[in-house]
Amino acid sequence: MDDGYGRDGRQDFIRGAKDIAKVVKKQAGKKVGRSVDKMADEYTKRSYKRFEEEDDDDDYPVQQSQDGDGYYRNDSRANDDEGGHSDSTEGHDEDDEIYEGEYQGIPRADSGKTGPVDGMAPQAQIRDLAQFEAERRKDQEELAQQYETILQECGHGKFQWTLYFVLGLALMADGVEIFVVGFVLPSAEKDMCLSEESKGMLGLIVYLGMMVGAFLWGGLADRIGRRQTLLISLSINSVFAFFSSFVQGYSSFLLCRLLSGVGIGGSIPIVFSYYSEFLAQEKRGEHLSWLCMFWMIGGIYASAMAWAIIPHYGWSFQMGSAYQFHSWRVFVLVCAFPSVAAISALTTMPESPRFFLENGKHDEAWMILKQVHDTNMRAKGYPERVFSVTTIKTVKQMDELVDMGEGTAWYQRWRMKLADLFNQVWGNFLAIFSPEYRRTTLMMMAVWFSMSFSYYGLTVWFPDMIKYLQKQEYSSRTKVFIKEKVEHVTFNFTLENQVHRNGEYFNNKFMNLKMKSMVFEDSLFEECYFEDITSSNTFFKNCTFIATLFYNTDLFKYRLINSKLVNSTFLHNKEGCMLSDFSDENSAYMIYFVSFLGTLAVLPGNIVSALLMDKIGRLRMLAGSSVISCVSCFFLSFGNSESAMIALLCLFGGISIASWNALDVLTVELYPSDKRCTAFGFLNALCKLAAVLGISIFTSFVGITKAVPILFASGALAAGSFLAFKLPETRGQVLQ
Repeated sequence: MDDGYGRDGRQDFIRGAKDIAKVVKKQAGKKVGRSVDKMADEYTKRSYKRFEEEDDDDDYPVQQSQDGDGYYRNDSRANDDEGGHSDSTEGHDEDDEIYEGEYQGIPRADSGKTGPVDGMAPQAQIRDLAQFEAERRKDQEELAQQYETILQECGHGKFQWTLYFVLGLALMADGVEIFVVGFVLPSAEKDMCLSEESKGMLGLIVYLGMMVGAFLWGGLADRIGRRQTLLISLSINSVFAFFSSFVQGYSSFLLCRLLSGVGIGGSIPIVFSYYSEFLAQEKRGEHLSWLCMFWMIGGIYASAMAWAIIPHYGWSFQMGSAYQFHSWRVFVLVCAFPSVAAISALTTMPESPRFFLENGKHDEAWMILKQVHDTNMRAKGYPERVFSVTTIKTVKQMDELVDMGEGTAWYQRWRMKLADLFNQVWGNFLAIFSPEYRRTTLMMMAVWFSMSFSYYGLTVWFPDMIKYLQKQEYSSRTKVFIKEKVEHVTFNFTLENQVHRNGEYFNNKFMNLKMKSMVFEDSLFEECYFEDITSSNTFFKNCTFIATLFYNTDLFKYRLINSKLVNSTFLHNKEGCMLSDFSDENSAYMIYFVSFLGTLAVLPGNIVSALLMDKIGRLRMLAGSSVISCVSCFFLSFGNSESAMIALLCLFGGISIASWNALDVLTVELYPSDKRCTAFGFLNALCKLAAVLGISIFTSFVGITKAVPILFASGALAAGSFLAFKLPETRGQVLQ
């Protein structure tokens, strides 16, 4: 019988298997090498037996080994001359033990992973891969049940509460990041000469950075670990937040805030996944909801620091005109403290044991779970209680042994490792769209998008509407002077919110004063003197200046619209930004105050959702809160005053926070551990994209109409609440 391989092919296969054994023996040591020699012989004999019978029978049923860990062909044990267990699946033999983390099997020569050999028929390769996935899924199901039992034995106590505050700092840093740019804009626009377009881009760049970061760090957390990835992302956030407080130019500040956003983008997906893997079933919904309170604390911290620091202009210094460090930069620096504190605290915490078990690292996971158990028992006064678990189920792994050769350059090795890591992350991302998870993922995408579009759109639209109402009220108090004639008068006091038409000003002096929202139309200035003038939103339209001197003012010529200058001179104009308008101090204080109230208003919603999450279920909490939020949107049409809009903002924020808490818990529980951070990161990235769209669309209707934002927000929330009922309920289920 010709099996299609031939004698030369068999000899090549033998040499290949022996070469692999030599490589492993050289790299891992004699102890592992001796076992690999035996494994190579065993693997070769089993493979030949399979090749010889391939033409006779295409169906190879799988028979479990006695201990249930490995899988073999029906005739494998009959042809095993040594009678030992397969080291490629057991991790040890009778003579030489292979320790966890050193080597776990013979890899394929082409890919470095255990699986069908090159010569196998395609049908056999597919069957082997399908069988491997089936066994891996069975391992995951068994692990989920056993892991829940172990967490029950470990209890809920000091360890979880310590981790709660540590991860809370990371979540607090995310909350701070959202508010930083909005708080510094009224001051930073003067230093950086920001136009309206530049301010808009600076406001959106943080969301774009967080969108990239959520997807990137979420995917990496499933491959290299929750703790390690979170440390890297927070470090990037801290470094670039620090740099952004010192850079001077707009472009460099924009870049630093973008990269700072990329860093903090990993906070939410990793924090919730990380914490959930230390929580037992009956505690998970409640304590994940309590964790959400740190996002609120971050907003309160940012508002309080802005209120305390930014108005103190004395907290600044400058080195000539090239370098300026004003109080708003101190605020940016202070806002990096939660992230730095989170990094310091996180170094004392262990990796998620569930991550280790999903990646076949039994001993590391057991030690961490024992630490959790002992910490909680000592805190409860039972130090004598012993951790009774001796063996924990681990998930079958695809072995990864890649021989790069001794002559391979370091950069080539790194490139190969990065390429392999990218392929793993990308494959994990594609897996959440596999038939098993496709419907869940698409439904979650719709719910996340609708929630984010309406929430972020409205929360930014509210302050803009308040500003618009303030501006309308301010304009209603404008004083108008027509055909006034003023001669030989010195003005040395603030001129504000006035319109002068067809006036005549002869030999007047305007000295050491501020002009705020002043407009002169069709007026004549003759032999006048302007000195030390600071202006904001001040214009001269169709005016004539005759023999007039401007000394040390910011009345640049662009403020003189269609005006004539006859024998008039500008001397020593003020240096700095030449913009038509800046936000005043009262406007900045209002931003801090509104943000503080809006953030504080979510406290009742946080408390209610935490207490009821495990009682009424995730879906009822999500859908019910979305419906009530949708109804509250219609009250926006009655917000015709500043106080009414602030009250409606607080109402909307307090109700909608329950939806967010339920959505976070649901996302954690719908996906298995090896895909949890990837799915959460992708959905959170979609959330930030929806936020950018919502902010851009909603703010474009400020001052035009309230009907469109209300319609968009209520429609999105209604769609989200409807789709939420189509999702599976996860209350009372073990963590997949």
